[in-house]
Parts: sequence; structure tokens; C-alpha cells
Amino acid sequence: MSKLKKNLIAAAVLMAGFALAIGSYLLLAPDNRGSGGLDVQPAAEALPVRENSHRLTEPKKSELTFVEFLDFECESCGAYYPAVEQLRKEYGDRVTFVARYFPMPGHRNGELAARTAEAAARQGKFEEMYTKLFTTQKEWGESQEWKESVFRGYAKELGLDMARFDADLADPEVAGRVQADQRDGLGLGVQGTPTFFLGGERITNPASYEAFKALIDARLSD
Repeated sequence: MSKLKKNLIAAAVLMAGFALAIGSYLLLAPDNRGSGGLDVQPAAEALPVRENSHRLTEPKKSELTFVEFLDFECESCGAYYPAVEQLRKEYGDRVTFVARYFPMPGHRNGELAARTAEAAARQGKFEEMYTKLFTTQKEWGESQEWKESVFRGYAKELGLDMARFDADLADPEVAGRVQADQRDGLGLGVQGTPTFFLGGERITNPASYEAFKALIDARLSD
């Protein structure tokens, strides 16, 4: 892990703390109805992982589950992305990595990006769209313009059936799938992104790749 990536993670920790404070306010604000797709209630029996959760790795013998509640437009999630990818490469044969949607209020395209990933998932391309959205985040994130045309371009690049993609993107069941993840997140106390769970337990966001790695190593050695 390069010094630059370490610094990005440290900055992400600070941004995540700020986002948590802002996110907590927005989640609880009475005028937040319909904002950012967070007009949902916490799940009565919230779980970090469900059978239909998107797994980025599926080891033959999983020793640990790593879950991230994320927002594709979240800058902190984008800063953590390289570290998570490195962890995936290193532990993918032992750890199940899971991505769950939690688009935050205030992000114009966060919920749309989540639906874009879910529409891609319906054609077996979740991981490819997950990667595309994070690696291009600086091109579309933090914009007040609607980026559906940009996301359709990504779908075309991935070779998706565009008629099916468009239909899925507008399908209420796709939006409902995103909200189902949000309900679990809210039920588990998630208030900002990224929020990580290891072995079903929420962890404080590590300040470096090495700290992340140490946490995983400790859980694997238990």
C-alpha cells in the first residue's frame, strides 16, 4: 500500500466522521421525506448479510465475512475503495466480501448509482458496475446534475442489454432492493458511509490499510 493511499484512507476517516455527523442529522431531520432514497424504516430484524446480498468474493471455505454499507457517490467510500480492493486480492480465498447499498441524503446521484448497480446485477454484472462506478467517481460524483446518461454509457461499455437495463433501472423492485439494504443498515445503526462489519460486528473505520489488515488477521486467528 503506497504512502498516497495511506494518506487517502486517513483523509477518508476524517471525511467519514464529518459525513456521519451530517448524515445523522439528515437521517433524523423531519423534512427528509424522499431525500436520497432514505425514506425507509429500519428493519425489525436487521442483518449485516442476507442470502441475496452482493458477494464480491465467494471462497470455497469462508472464514470471515467483511461487509461494507456504501454509497457510490461518497468520497470517503471512494477513498477506501483501493484498500478494500487490495484486501479482496489478499484475502478473497478466505474472506467473503459483501457490498450493500446505503445511498446518503445530499448526494444527487447516490441512489441512482445504486439502482444502476442493481440493474447491472440483474444481468450478472454487479461487480463490473461496482468497479466502474468507483473508478469513475471523480467524473460524476458531487454533481447537482442528473447523471443517468453517464450511467447508461457505463452500461453500454459493459455490454448490457440496454432495453432490459432501462426497464430494470425504472423497476420499483430495483429501488426496493436498494431500500432493503438501507433498512438493514438503519436497523444496525448505520448513519454514514462507509460503515464496515467484520464477522457480523460493526468496527470503527481503520485509519490505514495496515490497521484494516491487522483487524482481519486478528479475526482470522481467533
